[in-house]
Amino acid sequence: MVGFASSWSTKLKKAIIKLGLYVKTEADWLKVLHGCLAKRANLGIRRKACETMSIIYNIYCDESCHLEHDGQKAMVLGAIWCPQQMAADFNGQIAKLKAEYGLSRYFEIKWGKVSPGKLPFYEALVNLFFDSASLNFRAWIVPDKSVLEHDQFAQTHDEWYYKMYFYMLSTVIRPNTKTAYHVYMDIKDTRSRDKLQKLHDVLANANYDFDREMISRMQHVHSHDIGLLQLADVLIGTTSYVSREMTGSSAKQRLVELVRKRSGVSLKRNTLPSATKVNLCYWRPRERGFDVL
Repeated sequence: MVGFASSWSTKLKKAIIKLGLYVKTEADWLKVLHGCLAKRANLGIRRKACETMSIIYNIYCDESCHLEHDGQKAMVLGAIWCPQQMAADFNGQIAKLKAEYGLSRYFEIKWGKVSPGKLPFYEALVNLFFDSASLNFRAWIVPDKSVLEHDQFAQTHDEWYYKMYFYMLSTVIRPNTKTAYHVYMDIKDTRSRDKLQKLHDVLANANYDFDREMISRMQHVHSHDIGLLQLADVLIGTTSYVSREMTGSSAKQRLVELVRKRSGVSLKRNTLPSATKVNLCYWRPRERGFDVL
């Protein structure tokens, strides 16, 4: 065993020990080696698959009132997407806007923080979105969660939630276009990791992406680190505000009217499925499963 072990590089042995792997016999060493080589080969295949894609899009997802018993009638799932190569520039522009309006670089942009004093900043943020041809927004709105009958369709609320996320992203993710997608989702709760893995499985299987070449990354992130994810929260907020028929905040109402004006969309009904800049779908259940109106 000493002779065999001495033939290994010191770096590899240190790495194996650091990983906490138990290696004592020659068979143990070979097992570890085979595992390392298999992982390396798999990573190489994924890198090569990404290299064959003509473009990679980043998709930033968030949600509003998604829990089953949160006391809110409507739920909204939404996403902003753009070419990966432009994401850093857009995040930089959002950071620059914060500085221009006297906000800390650590200020987290949220729909819940829209107020008369900060309205000029939020208006500038919305205008940044509409002035940027490479930024797009999609929202999937469920106007009334109280009418859901999960038992009738042999599903849990979580399973239904995955279906809704699938439909929300189905317009964004386009198979057979030599395009790869990196999907980033805000961390919500302690079960977020399991939900993320399940959603990745659903999306990949539905698109026959069994090797995860098209949807090559799904990752949880903290929204306070990414300006585009915070922008998604604001746009989701405008649709949620309208779908919940709220009128209590003059500042939020003005922001809603700005989105309506810039988009040409009422925010009260579906857009055309082919709409790209702002794409909305209101979903309502029907007696035989569900239909999209």
